[in-house]
Amino acid sequence: MIVRAARFGGLLVLVGALIGLSAIPVGAVLRSGAQWSRRQRAELPAQLLTPSAAQVTRVYADDGRTLITTFYDEDRHDVALSQIAPVMQQAIVAAEDTRFYEHGGVDLKGVARALVSDARSGRAEQGASTLTMQLVRNVLKEDPNLTTAERAAATEDSAGRKLREVEYAVELENRLTKQQILQNYLNIVYFGNGGYGIEAAARRIFGITPARLDLAQAALIAGVVQSPDADNPISGDRARAKQRQGYVLGAMLKSGLITQAQHDRAAAEKLTYSGRTQPNGCVDATGKADGWGFFCDYFERWWSSQSQFGATKAERDDALRRGGYTVVTTLNPDVQKVVAKQSRKVYGLDNRKTLPIAVVQPGTGKVLALAVNRHYGTAKSTSNTVNPLVSGGNGINGYPAGSTFKMFTMLAALEAGLPLNSGFDSPAKLVTEWSDDGPGNCGGKYCPGNDNPSWMDGHRTMWDAFGRSVNTYFVHLEEQVGPAAVVAMAQRLGISFSSPADAEMARTNAGSWGSFTLGVIDTTPLELASAYATVAAEGKYCAPLPVASITGSDGRRVAVTASCKQVLDPEIARAATDAARCPVGQQSTYGKCDGGTAEQVAGLFGGLEVAGKTGSTEDNRTETFVGFTPAMAAAGIANDPADPSDRVGSGVESRVVTAVARTLRAAVGNGGYDGFEPPSDISAFGG
Repeated sequence: MIVRAARFGGLLVLVGALIGLSAIPVGAVLRSGAQWSRRQRAELPAQLLTPSAAQVTRVYADDGRTLITTFYDEDRHDVALSQIAPVMQQAIVAAEDTRFYEHGGVDLKGVARALVSDARSGRAEQGASTLTMQLVRNVLKEDPNLTTAERAAATEDSAGRKLREVEYAVELENRLTKQQILQNYLNIVYFGNGGYGIEAAARRIFGITPARLDLAQAALIAGVVQSPDADNPISGDRARAKQRQGYVLGAMLKSGLITQAQHDRAAAEKLTYSGRTQPNGCVDATGKADGWGFFCDYFERWWSSQSQFGATKAERDDALRRGGYTVVTTLNPDVQKVVAKQSRKVYGLDNRKTLPIAVVQPGTGKVLALAVNRHYGTAKSTSNTVNPLVSGGNGINGYPAGSTFKMFTMLAALEAGLPLNSGFDSPAKLVTEWSDDGPGNCGGKYCPGNDNPSWMDGHRTMWDAFGRSVNTYFVHLEEQVGPAAVVAMAQRLGISFSSPADAEMARTNAGSWGSFTLGVIDTTPLELASAYATVAAEGKYCAPLPVASITGSDGRRVAVTASCKQVLDPEIARAATDAARCPVGQQSTYGKCDGGTAEQVAGLFGGLEVAGKTGSTEDNRTETFVGFTPAMAAAGIANDPADPSDRVGSGVESRVVTAVARTLRAAVGNGGYDGFEPPSDISAFGG
């Protein structure tokens, strides 16, 4: 141990002299040497054996191949040494550590040579940091699991840091092979212009993978490490980059790694800088024409709510941008394209009114598409926005969806034991039990009316009242079951009441909310599609889910499970579905449909079964359609997001219905699918 300690002490004296540590007491050097054997036996910091530097997170569409975007603080993606051209491996060794394969972590000859050179010049000019020492420094300063102070300590100009670096480098050489050290180094070192690691450097400078680098390209990249931003040909001085390339080629020639002919050809090769940066975040998402950024934005907010990625939102965002995950989402590019096209058929990109549409898969919650007649972007124009108009969030609460909320009243009534054939002689105007001091009240009572009395008034059941959207029938039904039960039903099916005023009303005065069944609260197309998807899935509600799979940088799968719950008896859902076939121009199981508000939908689906509901708010401020099959659900709400009082008008209703129905038809695909399970006699007629 004494010999070993003395040898290490001598090494530290050389290193100390080289790096200007004249202030280190001799006793400190000897103590460090005496403790060396014990330190070797101690465990190295785990990150030195398995570096965990920041990695790019890649987000793909549902095919696992089509890139949506990437998220990163540092553009880095680790690759295996076998994926790096041999000439690149040779070039970096020649540029930074010619004796890499000979030394044991610290190059004593290099230290001595630097000492002589510095002694001649009278100042420290030559460095002696090996690739292994540089790796130690880079790993510790880049480790996302360390605190800011700990990362800063990895590069501080102190004796303690430099001595630790030497110790760690020597021990690292005992633990890892040269190939492992070289691979880790090439994956972590900074190459300038925002590129960390060889994959980013090759892509950003030459637009190719590290495996395809030729000698000239490899030598140039290796040359920028010393002054990465200044010598990078993209962000720095191309003449300096070329000069550094010449230095590296000369070092490779001197080391016998290349011949004179290879050197000359590489030096004469005309380089083309055709690199590309990664997209970063949702504004850079691909599929700009089809608005993929809106889906990306929803994914990013979903990620920020998932506790498995960190205890706080800041930690989760950090994990997304530094964790190196591979995410396969549920976005279907073909469906998204159709949705964007259909929305823009109703309103152009520059129209201040919008038609956001969402598509959801019943029974899984998978979100296939979120589109609106806007580009997702920050440019100041009507056609661009980063507001989550389809999914809600960030202060966007959604829009009133009108009579689509009659579904919740029907479900509450069915659950209370009222069958589909529950009859009521619906008047043109119904005076209710609830107080109302607003305009249009009837003696201080809330008294809604039917929009088209000649078509809506008269004896109705749930079938034809839902088909014809009879207001007074459903307000009467709401009186029978109580508005609180209807509010609770909407909450069970995922309506969030995100507007503070709506949430307060639901909490404090739900029992008197007579207008609730007419869809007066704010919701989003995504919430509405998910609610109706619950009916399609025979009562199983699944929270919207934008992710199919997540894989960590270590290759391990991160658990992603749909949050599903049976919130309705399947028989109740089947009965509601049967009535929901009336609005779209189809016939119920027992032949009870008699007119609908969206009868053109049946023609778009041929003989395939479909259901749905229209919704018009007071004065036609919004127009809504939600449709569903056993396999898919889609919803769209025409509105003016900048001015909720601006009416879209009744004239747009038919176009909204057609746009959403065509979206739904595209989402279920060209083939057929099984029809709805019919309700029992009891749920239809009682008994």
